[in-house]
Amino acid sequence: MTIDNYTFLESNLELELQTEEDSFAQVLINRAVEPAFCLGANGQFIYVNDATCRMSKYSRKELLSMTVDEIDLDFSPQVWSELWQLKSNSLTFESRYRTKTGQILKVEVTLSYVKHQGKEFICAFAPEKNDEVVLFGQQYANKSNNFNEYLEKELKTSLSLVHSTLESTGCGILAVNLKGEIVYYNQKFVDMWQLPTTINISKKYNRSKAFFEAKVKDLKVFRSCVWEMSNGDRTRYDLVELKDGRIFAHYSQPQRSGEEIIGRVWSIWDVTESKRTEDALRLNEARFRTLAETTEASIFLIQGKQLCYVNPAAGVLTGYTFKELLTNFDLDKLILSKKLRQANKQDGAALSEYHEMQILTKNGTQRWVACTTALLDGMFDFGGKPVELITAIDITDYKQAELERSQALEQAKRLSEEKEHFVSMLCHQFRTPLNIVSFSADLLKRHIQQWTEEKRRSYFDLIQVGIKQVSQLLDDILLFAKTEAAKLEYQPTEIELNQFCRDIISQVQLANSNQKSINFVSQDSCTTAYLDSEMLEHILTNLLSNAIKYSPANNSVTLELYSEDGNITFKIQDAGIGISLEDQQQIFEPFYRGRNIDSIPGTGLGLAIVKTLVDLHSGEIAVESQLGVGTTFTVTLPSIKDLISFSSSS
Repeated sequence: MTIDNYTFLESNLELELQTEEDSFAQVLINRAVEPAFCLGANGQFIYVNDATCRMSKYSRKELLSMTVDEIDLDFSPQVWSELWQLKSNSLTFESRYRTKTGQILKVEVTLSYVKHQGKEFICAFAPEKNDEVVLFGQQYANKSNNFNEYLEKELKTSLSLVHSTLESTGCGILAVNLKGEIVYYNQKFVDMWQLPTTINISKKYNRSKAFFEAKVKDLKVFRSCVWEMSNGDRTRYDLVELKDGRIFAHYSQPQRSGEEIIGRVWSIWDVTESKRTEDALRLNEARFRTLAETTEASIFLIQGKQLCYVNPAAGVLTGYTFKELLTNFDLDKLILSKKLRQANKQDGAALSEYHEMQILTKNGTQRWVACTTALLDGMFDFGGKPVELITAIDITDYKQAELERSQALEQAKRLSEEKEHFVSMLCHQFRTPLNIVSFSADLLKRHIQQWTEEKRRSYFDLIQVGIKQVSQLLDDILLFAKTEAAKLEYQPTEIELNQFCRDIISQVQLANSNQKSINFVSQDSCTTAYLDSEMLEHILTNLLSNAIKYSPANNSVTLELYSEDGNITFKIQDAGIGISLEDQQQIFEPFYRGRNIDSIPGTGLGLAIVKTLVDLHSGEIAVESQLGVGTTFTVTLPSIKDLISFSSSS
């Protein structure tokens, strides 16, 4: 129903005012200054006048879909219940209403129960009780009878503020009505488009429109985003490229008058530099990706502590898939160690570092990589945050070769030192018996006529002992040379072991003037074996001689012989000075001698030769020793007739 250009909405209770008196009452209520409204039993608005809409800032449609407790901050369900129970009474109280804009208003509310045409509802009046506003209105009414002048002044002030704001903004502003006519623009818009003074922008826009369209590259896009209003009430963002290379960003949204769309307003800003920067970043990224995807070097981009890019080579190196590496991957699981080798910083360039890292691949393999690291700030689009670039190449083979070379150099150095020591020691070993021979011969030459036969014989014996020592040294050296040159051949023959061992013991005791006793322990079943008799003689002679040499004078040496599972075992045990654990690791190496031998003579070749001879038998030799307690050497040799043809080449 429409009366005097006012539309009265039907309430949720379909309350129909049909009489002429009711119609005049509606007009009167709508024109009332104070807010008035009707509420249903559940507190829902079923009718509101214009003053209620002005006070609450809500539209009539919005209010009719709301309940009173949505705007009444002090709403009391208890008071509401009492009112419906009393029915005939009315209540007046102060409360606070919150407007749509969030403003809090103090109001005096009067609620009255009404029953009309069988319908029950509440009539409410809610005039504002803001004392300052009332006082201001009274004072102003006393000073001026023309309130419109005040409103006009305030309107001009507001318009001036809006105009100043639009003119001071860094964006060009353009407003176009639904007919496509330009209704507003600011100076920034004129400057951006370099509009000449000869062109006046007005509603008669044909000439200015032609000017704008002549400056853009894509006329269709420009017309679509400016002149045509086909997008309804949606916001819109467009990029318009000009023929001079500049790029303008256009953001627009509808201009409304109440709920009616009357045009569209644009904010326009120059994005030329940002677009160029963006294009450059994309070009850099494309170039980087092309290089990264084709290089054999592994490339990692790290932002914070997370990987944000890896190339295919990185996946091959680590064994992980792209998804595994780029999804919350723990870098500490990959990088075991990192050593800085070099840091470089050139003028104007970012700091770059060279590292050697040890990594653990997915399959558990440890590999070495050489890495260059650099901080990239702004070169790629990663949210404006710096990114660390790591370029890695696998140097595991190089590191292994370096380790082997280092070990070889260390071995060569040690061997050189040992040979130097050997030469020095050998000279000393030769010099001692030669001095004895020389000294004895000189004395015999001068006193042979005066000395008795017995005294001359003693000096001849010294000469013979010296010659024998030199001969033994030469034999050891020659035998060692043969073993080094692999010229020894394994020639097994059948040996009666018990008798063989007794003969060796007798020879060793005789050579050492029976200084120590040698105990021989043998199993009855151990009689014959197929072994190289010359090699076995040297093995047992050397081990028994060492046992005597490095044992106190009052201690005995034991040689034990037994067989087991077709193998012959010789065990030589003494109670001598012993061998340290450190020396035991190198005791079979050429020229090596224990640290606790003091001045006991020796070449350091004996055990090396023994080890080689045992290997030629395809046997094993082991040592157990404790310093100050004694040493046990265990030699295990196979004795099988089929080994008769076995040679050192096998």
